[in-house]
Amino acid sequence: MANKPARTLTFKCKSCAKPVTLYLQKVSACSHIQPYQGICKCGEILRHATGDKEAVESFLASGDAGWTHHHHHHH
Repeated sequence: MANKPARTLTFKCKSCAKPVTLYLQKVSACSHIQPYQGICKCGEILRHATGDKEAVESFLASGDAGWTHHHHHHH
């Protein structure tokens, strides 16, 4: 695996539409994902993660890196 995850990602805030820089979090909770988090000027917390699809979904669904079980979502 030569390609390392980016240190930062930029997303638009859902509340005020300003660009927000999300920083790669050093999280040991799950080795399958690289979670990102950033806080907008307006106070909105943005989360993102890259990696294993199911692990990412459960991370985003729980809103916390320390989830204890996997959720299954049907879109």
